[in-house]
Amino acid sequence: MTLTEHVRSRFGILGDIGTANRDVMFAIGILLVLAVLFLPVPSWLLDVGLTVSIAVSVLILMVSLWIAKPLDFSSFPTVLLVVTMLRLALNIASTRLILSEGHGGTGAAGHVIQGFSQFIMGGNFVIGVVIFCILVVINFVVITKGATRIAEVGARFTLDAIPGKQMAIDADLSAGMIDDVEARRRRKELEDESTFYGAMDGASKFVRGDAVAGLIITAINVLGGMAIGIVQQGMSFESAAAAYTTLTVGDGLATQIPALVVSLAAGLLVTKGGNAGSADKVVIDQLGAHPKALMVAGGLLAALALTPGLPLPPFLAVAAAFGVLGWYMPRRRARLTALAKLEESRRPAAAAPEEPVEEMLKVDEVKVEVGSHLVPLILNKNGPLTGKVKTLRKRFAVEFGFVLPSVRIKDSSFLAPKSYVVSVMGVEVARGEVRPKHLLAIDPTGGEVADIQGEATREPTFGLHARWIDPSRHEEAVARGYTVVDPESVITTHLTEVIKDHLPTLLTFGALQKLVDGLGREYQKLISDMVPSQISMVVLQRVLQALLAERVSIRNLPAIVEAVAEAVGWTRHITLITEHVRTRLGQQICQGLTGPDGFVPVIALSPRWEQALLDSIVVEGDDRRFAMPPSQVQEFLTALRLTIQKHATPQVWPALLVGAEVRPFVRSLLERVSPMTPVLSHGELHRKASVKTIDQV
Repeated sequence: MTLTEHVRSRFGILGDIGTANRDVMFAIGILLVLAVLFLPVPSWLLDVGLTVSIAVSVLILMVSLWIAKPLDFSSFPTVLLVVTMLRLALNIASTRLILSEGHGGTGAAGHVIQGFSQFIMGGNFVIGVVIFCILVVINFVVITKGATRIAEVGARFTLDAIPGKQMAIDADLSAGMIDDVEARRRRKELEDESTFYGAMDGASKFVRGDAVAGLIITAINVLGGMAIGIVQQGMSFESAAAAYTTLTVGDGLATQIPALVVSLAAGLLVTKGGNAGSADKVVIDQLGAHPKALMVAGGLLAALALTPGLPLPPFLAVAAAFGVLGWYMPRRRARLTALAKLEESRRPAAAAPEEPVEEMLKVDEVKVEVGSHLVPLILNKNGPLTGKVKTLRKRFAVEFGFVLPSVRIKDSSFLAPKSYVVSVMGVEVARGEVRPKHLLAIDPTGGEVADIQGEATREPTFGLHARWIDPSRHEEAVARGYTVVDPESVITTHLTEVIKDHLPTLLTFGALQKLVDGLGREYQKLISDMVPSQISMVVLQRVLQALLAERVSIRNLPAIVEAVAEAVGWTRHITLITEHVRTRLGQQICQGLTGPDGFVPVIALSPRWEQALLDSIVVEGDDRRFAMPPSQVQEFLTALRLTIQKHATPQVWPALLVGAEVRPFVRSLLERVSPMTPVLSHGELHRKASVKTIDQV
């Protein structure tokens, strides 16, 4: 083994021993500090202690300047207690030496105190007293008081914010945004933060008490030293005052300067707050982030430099420095930004995370896909199309009492550039084409749009004749009586009608459960009494789907639940339960069918057809079947279609009035030829509804 290897091995062993016994060494150090409180200390050891106190104070200040965040120095309260006890122990040791050896001259309490008394005071104890008082005021009144207040407020707000932060962590964990490891790390950081600020709130009192103790010890040293010098040593009042005051003030300066440094470190630590980075980086970057402020400050200093009576060099020099910084900082920031972008461009792109297989199994309940030319309509959350879809969801909630699922809007490279597709439960149900940057002029009467220049087309929702026109012809088209809409309104209207046609499909079991959970406590009790003892939730779902299929609002869900509870007392048949619910909702249904004149326009059935329909119903217990011959069904539907077409207008669409027994079967027949025509039974006509019979089949 070479000499170098031997030395390294020896020092390595010593390092390991030191690491293994750090706790013992730290405990011995604390015991030595306590021993100084009671045992006499020679002057040379006092010099060593004061030197260590100054060095540790400067070290604490440097660490406070360079840490990135307060929690990086979480041991500061403990360190603050230790250095405070060290200074107080040194104060007691120096007091013992001053009182016992002070008559011997300024070197009685060691060379450190003597050096402070000569260098700072210049041999004049009055100057020393003034400087000492100023340091105490700065430490006690300015730094310590402010740091204490900040620590108190920081501790209070940190503790108040813990429940909210804990809930945010739990929410992120539940949403899958973080894993268990990250959640534990955040909780540990939150716990450390609350403990740190709570400890800082108490530790700031150490600094405050240290300043008070320094004042008291100084007064005791002066008065006690003069008493000993005059009474015991036979010194004159002037010599005793000069000797003991000089030593006392020197001792006070030797201990108050480290105390001031530690107080400054505590202030820097508690004022760092949420700023990340070392103090110099935070302060310089934030002050230099506003070059205009630097320029204005520099201009003011230059003006002051030219003011008669003020010194030119210092004001001009600082003004020039501010001007240079104001010119340099924006260029430095731009250069750093460019370097960051360059580094980002050189960095290899992260591979896109693979979509979990489970996500691929999910089906979008409502989805709108658009071609490449329609992408500007969905570029952001507040785009023309996305904004109207949000409004559409609110409209359906008010009109039908049913909160639509979120509509997923995305672009698709498989579509024609100007096309769009609407899918429900993963199945394409509608398709259309629009012209971006154009308007669609529609004739509401259904006639041709031939007297205005544009591309002839068919409105995709209702198949009306229309033309795509230039936006400059908007006023001309309106003047000719056409309805003019933009492309996003065309898509939204089409989507609205598609959703109305598929409302039963969208009322899934999960959607029903949300509606039921939103009921009041009284109706929750009614639901629990009815389900599952009398019916299942699926039966309630089928009843609501049947209502939505005929575009009857289910917003009055409490009344519907009451009606279902009444019906299940005598039947379990879904059709019969639905008919009873419709009877209870008669006023709502009639109000929705009332025309502008205040009447409900209806088409009645002749007695012949009423009887023919009744004779075609076959009753088998609770089940009912409709057994009308096909030729008779065709005759009935033809007569019905001709009558409806004769009276139906965009403003008024008459309902078909039939008997309660045949209403479900007539509805199932009519939805093949005229699904928009409502079918009413006599039992659904509310007593206050004004009915007007406009024709008879």
